[in-house]
Amino acid sequence: MKKKVIITGGAGFIGSHLVELLLKKNFKVVVIDNFFSGRIKNLIHLSNNKNLIIEKKNINKINPNDKSFKNVSYVFHLAGRGDIVPSIQNPSQYFETNVQGTINILECCRYHKVKKIIYAASSSCYGLAKTPTSEDHKIDTKYPYALSKYMGEKCILHWSKIYKVPFVSIRIFNAYGTRVKTTGVYGALFGVFLKQKLLNKPLTIVGNGRQKRDFLYVTDVANAFYKAATSKVQNEIFNLGFGNPTSVLEIAKLIGGKLTYIPKRPGEPDVTHANTDKIRKKLKWYPKICIEEGVKIMLKN
Repeated sequence: MKKKVIITGGAGFIGSHLVELLLKKNFKVVVIDNFFSGRIKNLIHLSNNKNLIIEKKNINKINPNDKSFKNVSYVFHLAGRGDIVPSIQNPSQYFETNVQGTINILECCRYHKVKKIIYAASSSCYGLAKTPTSEDHKIDTKYPYALSKYMGEKCILHWSKIYKVPFVSIRIFNAYGTRVKTTGVYGALFGVFLKQKLLNKPLTIVGNGRQKRDFLYVTDVANAFYKAATSKVQNEIFNLGFGNPTSVLEIAKLIGGKLTYIPKRPGEPDVTHANTDKIRKKLKWYPKICIEEGVKIMLKN
């Protein structure tokens, strides 16, 4: 029998690429998504695959005995609310989804004795961190989104300790790639730049543009989650980035176009830089897509 997996948030940016990878690896994939930010068109090219099941469900309301989790080997928990500014405006929504929603998924894993849960954590838990940032860096959450994602991770550690639910938590730094969200006022850098490029508008540079981010192409992210699930490694936390930060101005240059500048936002780091020694050593994972190649793929698509 094919191994059965669940991907919460499987219609999202990273989730849809993970769905694609796991189908290629011959898994039976169940996507759980409420389509708040995920989009069905991210999966439309896979809709004829008999090994894909798409279920419209809200993780805030899912029950521990949910039948979808029966005989599941791995749960990839990517569902959650993102973006910094909306979390400041509506913090309770973030805690309802990113904390209570995560507890609901953990209870499903406990009830059905799932082999391992792989959690999409966030590097935002480090705040204005020293770089390169390793997994043992102090936690300093600067806004509700960061706190809610970190609390979700702490719940996973607690369920592992008390209920013996095996896990791997992956603190993602700056993912980019095709299907990145280009809607909303507070999208990620690539989503904003590509939307502006499509509309033939100047690229908006926050601050002086010299701030650097540790950008990692989305298929490399998906591969890390796959390796985390299928390896014997469990009950570990990993940083996930390319390990070589790129400035915002360099990205703008690769995309091309006129620039416009706006004031820097408070609470944002000048540099994000993941120390990836641990994930490279323990999971034998290495990034394959450099920033120049990644931007070319995005512009082509």
